[in-house]
Amino acid sequence: MHHRSTPHHLAPAPAPAPAPVTVIVGGVAGGMSTATRLRRLDEDREILVLERSGAVSFANCGLPYHVSGVIPERAALELQDPARLAARFRIDARVRSEVVAIDRAARRVTVRPADGADYELGYDELVLSPGAAPRLPDRVAPDAPLHALRTLDDLDAVMVAVDGLPSGARAVVIGGGYIGVEMADNLHRRGLATTIVQRSSRLIGGLDPEMAAPLAEHVLERGLGLRFGNTVTAVEARRVVLDDGSVLPADLVIAAMGVVPESGLARAAGLEIGATGGIVVDDAHRTSDPAIYAIGDVAEKRDRVDGSARLVPLAGLANRHGRAVADAIAGRPSISASALGTAVIDVLSLTAASTGWSEEHARSRGIEVRVIHSHPLSHAGYFPGARPMSLKLVVDARTDRILGAQAVGTEGVARRIDVIATAMAADLAASALADLELAYAPQYGSAKDPVNMLGYIARNLADGEDATIQWHELDDAVADGAVLLDVRAAGQLAEGAIPGATWIPVEELRERADAYAGRRIVVHCRIGQGAHTAARLLASLGHDVVNLDGGYLTWRDGMRARAHEHAADATTADLRAA
Repeated sequence: MHHRSTPHHLAPAPAPAPAPVTVIVGGVAGGMSTATRLRRLDEDREILVLERSGAVSFANCGLPYHVSGVIPERAALELQDPARLAARFRIDARVRSEVVAIDRAARRVTVRPADGADYELGYDELVLSPGAAPRLPDRVAPDAPLHALRTLDDLDAVMVAVDGLPSGARAVVIGGGYIGVEMADNLHRRGLATTIVQRSSRLIGGLDPEMAAPLAEHVLERGLGLRFGNTVTAVEARRVVLDDGSVLPADLVIAAMGVVPESGLARAAGLEIGATGGIVVDDAHRTSDPAIYAIGDVAEKRDRVDGSARLVPLAGLANRHGRAVADAIAGRPSISASALGTAVIDVLSLTAASTGWSEEHARSRGIEVRVIHSHPLSHAGYFPGARPMSLKLVVDARTDRILGAQAVGTEGVARRIDVIATAMAADLAASALADLELAYAPQYGSAKDPVNMLGYIARNLADGEDATIQWHELDDAVADGAVLLDVRAAGQLAEGAIPGATWIPVEELRERADAYAGRRIVVHCRIGQGAHTAARLLASLGHDVVNLDGGYLTWRDGMRARAHEHAADATTADLRAA
């Protein structure tokens, strides 16, 4: 019998190299996007996801809508579970497993499971996506009915509390940002008497005051309470105590005061932390340790407008950046675009949306801005069902660059903000909005879409054909001797009037303009379009004339915002009176 043997001059075949290991901390938007994308790019890699809560891959943006029953089934919010992830993607997802330490030198993490002893895992790449933690009041009694809403575990606790309350029970939501307003909306829908306590004098802090004022009016009209200019100093068993000493009865309290990046783990490991409190990352989301990446709410983003570091806690960015990290780990060149912070919210069936910078933020950065307000209809006015909206465009006056936009209305709002966000991403000038070819049919828009109209106005301003002043500049102009002319049609006067204005319809201006020779003239109509015609007429007659941007409607919203500021420490009744 002959036996085969290895020739003496051939060495034994080397053992195959072990598969690389990627450990991901946090199993929601960013973490799960990284894990599933990485598996599609690399079948051999070992991928582990460690999630502190009891669920991975859930729709945290939908949590408030289960409270009201708008999303009736809790299961609809849980997009994947560890068993399905293992079967479909061969991902080892471990819930109730908290990473408590990182050993960067050894490339190991320490994991603390809820039901066992600590253990260690080695990694080739570590991805940090733990998100951000809700801010909480400083003083909370042990029996206080305080809840935050971040995870499915939180949702379950809120549902137990809400299910135990009768209709008409009193709820207090601390914070009037996106989460706070959404929670207040859904608690109201559930039948609870709900009050929002907001530190500032407006809802949704990213909006300028005149754009946010209609939201407060709408919330009050729908029966919710508002306390502007207050903070909560203590949450007790059945009440909250405010900084002015007043007390609000509360059977349920929701903390929605904003979030703080969960960067403690990274800080303890010696990774660089920015002034925002978020983890510093490069364009590929690498931290100061090239083997460690950070994405989502815990990581700083690069602002699209000026490149500065900022925090942008949005699920869309977290998902997109998770994909980018997976590409980088798999060896594909990946540079993430900077962040605009595009966002949208439903406020009791009124929509508010924004992208980029507000006017206030731009001015605070020392930028000379050109601001455009308009009040178009959602679609052609002759087609039934057209609804009004308010649009605002913030432009760099020196370069015609779009800095940001805001919109409030019931229909078509998100579409217009998305178009402007896309234009900003493409570095289109404000004037170039006039040339965008947008889908048109009378039930969807107008032949001159509201976005196109913003472009026409921006082009007129950039070319020097028109001059405008803002609602908050009107008092100073009048004090300096300008005359204010109201050129609205007679049928529009019933809406109200700006104090001190003289009413002269556009049709009578030619005959009466000489009375104002030598004085600066400010003209206004209802929304700005008729006053544009009046301003061109007066300018051709040799007058120094400016248009009140956005007309009476923008001025009215600005006055409402100013009243909210003055009544910031008032009760809901005082706000309604204002």
